Amino acid sequence: MSSKDVSMRLLQEIGELQNLREISLEQLQKIKGIGKTKAAIIKASLELYKRVNTKSLSNQIMRDPKNIFESYRMLFLGKKQEYFYALYLDNSKRVISQKLLFIGTINYSVVHPREIFKEAYLKGATSIICIHNHPSDNVFPSKQDYELTQHLIKIGKMMDIKIDDHIIIGETKYYSFFENHDIL
Repeated sequence: MSSKDVSMRLLQEIGELQNLREISLEQLQKIKGIGKTKAAIIKASLELYKRVNTKSLSNQIMRDPKNIFESYRMLFLGKKQEYFYALYLDNSKRVISQKLLFIGTINYSVVHPREIFKEAYLKGATSIICIHNHPSDNVFPSKQDYELTQHLIKIGKMMDIKIDDHIIIGETKYYSFFENHDIL
């Protein structure tokens, strides 16, 4: 089959282009004209698209939660479970490093403060921005999100590493603890 024919058949099978985010390799291979190799190429292309559209934040100044949301939303696109990242910043609020620290379930992630702060010390960070997603697109913080954020702020004060923000990212919106005055 030609590439055009395979593309047309794929679109017929999945309905809308957005559904490609959720299709598995096995589901792709069930479509006539798509074997293991083409399925792997399609999935790899989707991953590359996400990465190309996720801005590199290395050395960028991080002060605006909306910019952080715009820069990171592609990273979480199509994820069915919670992913927790930390951005490690220097005195000028420039990103020194970013790190995926935890992967949870569809609505819960177990986050260990020691891992967050250990990385901050290793990188020489003076502040941290925590980012995680809510796959449901309901970005309102859970009780655990509030408790974690308050716990991190308290530990950060003791260790002289400030928590600048905790941002919850959905597909179309975000919640910033800083913007909502939940970080003192």
